[in-house]
Amino acid sequence: ASGGGGNAVVDGPQNQLQPATIETNAIVEGDQLPDVNVQTVDGTDVSIRSLAGQPTVINVWGSTCTACVVELPEFAAAHLLYGDRVRFVGISYLGATEREESFARDRGVQYELLYDGNFDFVNEVGITSFPVTLFVDANGRIVRQTGQLDEAALSRFIESDLL
Repeated sequence: ASGGGGNAVVDGPQNQLQPATIETNAIVEGDQLPDVNVQTVDGTDVSIRSLAGQPTVINVWGSTCTACVVELPEFAAAHLLYGDRVRFVGISYLGATEREESFARDRGVQYELLYDGNFDFVNEVGITSFPVTLFVDANGRIVRQTGQLDEAALSRFIESDLL
């Protein structure tokens, strides 16, 4: 997947915002999961491709992202409803630390957490703004990508795209 876009220009006459294209996330719907590694909290490599095999919701988040923090409890609630039929994986774009792990756990997250501190996954799928959620079929194909979600929207997409 490749990103597109340009840069915003904030200088100009009296520092007014000038029109420009803002870089956005690459479109990866229809793509296979990339062949890159992320890590567990203890630093063990996990292949993103190894997540294939069952319907999966991948939420790319970080504790420094306000919208990500808002949606963590929503994902925790959806996991309680669908976790027996759909794999949930949180991938933090921040490095693997106990602090990041605890941050998600304190917000009710009980599903698998992985870390992309080297930005291998984020760069490969062209993510430039967070949060991002990827809905992945059992064959490892990304069938939907979204930004911030609440539990109702998350449930709708799981029902329509993965079950």
